[in-house]
Amino acid sequence: MNDIQTIGHFSKKDKLCRTCWNVAYALLFRPFGTPLLWWWRRWILIAFGAKVHRTAHVYSSVRITAPWNLRMERDTCLAPHVVCYNHAMVKLMEGATVSQYSVLCTAGHDYTTGKGAHSEVIIAPITLRPHAWVTSNSFVNLGVEVGERAIVGAAAAVFKDVEPYTIVGGNPARVIKTIPHPDIDAE
Repeated sequence: MNDIQTIGHFSKKDKLCRTCWNVAYALLFRPFGTPLLWWWRRWILIAFGAKVHRTAHVYSSVRITAPWNLRMERDTCLAPHVVCYNHAMVKLMEGATVSQYSVLCTAGHDYTTGKGAHSEVIIAPITLRPHAWVTSNSFVNLGVEVGERAIVGAAAAVFKDVEPYTIVGGNPARVIKTIPHPDIDAE
């Protein structure tokens, strides 16, 4: 797990930036749903600070909280209806995919204070290593790293790092199977 940072509460600047993004999302991003306009949605994301490779695909129904905290490398995908709640950095490395209706959540509350939802906000980045796959309707919690070529099974809830070349599933996610590594298992 990545280091968790306590930020207390969201700043006025952060709230203002998210408000501007929400207006742009509603008027300039969401209405343009055809795959022919991937370039347009990429351009809007980049205008708001995202780093999105020209071969990355972001569907118009994806809900992104803070595009300035999004990095998508070559051949990555945020599929329809993904929620990218990215108050901290979300990084999809080459070939990583997040399937439909999944949630990437980089923020939460410090439950140890006993104040519940009124406690301080905590954040930590999420990283999907090369060719990692978060399958449909899954949840990835703050601070999680999904290893290279790892697969998060459908409807899984991931609260700790996923090792490379493994398949995890369930709630909480546990290892179901190890995927053969092409360089090691070929010998």
